[in-house]
Amino acid sequence: MQARHLDRRRYFMEEAATTEKYFIPYLSRFIATSGVRVLEVGCGEGGNLLPFARRACRVTGVDMSELRIRQAQTYFREEGAAAELVCCDILDYDCRGRSFDLIIMHDVVEHVPDKAALLSKLSSMLAPHGVVFVAFPPWQMPFGGHQQIARSRLLSRMPFVHLLPRAVYGHVLRLFGEDDFTVGELMSIRQTRCTVEAFGRIAVRAGYAVADMRLWMINPHYETKFGLRPLVLPSPLRMLPYVRNFLSSSCFYVLRRS
Repeated sequence: MQARHLDRRRYFMEEAATTEKYFIPYLSRFIATSGVRVLEVGCGEGGNLLPFARRACRVTGVDMSELRIRQAQTYFREEGAAAELVCCDILDYDCRGRSFDLIIMHDVVEHVPDKAALLSKLSSMLAPHGVVFVAFPPWQMPFGGHQQIARSRLLSRMPFVHLLPRAVYGHVLRLFGEDDFTVGELMSIRQTRCTVEAFGRIAVRAGYAVADMRLWMINPHYETKFGLRPLVLPSPLRMLPYVRNFLSSSCFYVLRRS
């Protein structure tokens, strides 16, 4: 497991830095990014929400992990920022008639089995002119299986291992000494894997229009993680269905209700 996954305060600040430098300028093309209502689904420690809170946005973070919500509350308090942070499944979340101008899902949708139900729920919470911003690693990219969370240092750095047949992949995880929790998490990601094409189809069927889709050869978050300059996938490659999944480290979708 990489150090940043153990040092959650560091991860919180890395996410905040990426959002400030890259996500907000990108999203400002589609929605105001100051003084609006922002919801993040699967917020973790809340790093993505911090720059919005500093822009006088009313921010809400929802996550199923009690630990992550407690960490988020601590970090926001330390930063002197305000946020509503709720531990629950988003499908059970009662927004009490409120709507949101911007809904964020960053590295979350690939974990969700029923993506259509999730998108339907978000549609019911979206303001009339609001947008949903979804970012995820395409399944076939070198680390699309999230193997970087593995305890084994070697396995966490092994590209494409998640593309092995299911039984072989499970055996490899055990061979490298992964515990039951990690094996379960990695195998569940394999089960719910997400491609550029599949997500686009699900979104359209769920009643959304695609305002924008952007593929990154080098994910913007890699700048804070690895010191790499972000790079958009060149246009000729971006137009190649399926092949582009192997070449993109992150896929951005901006959705509006049709």
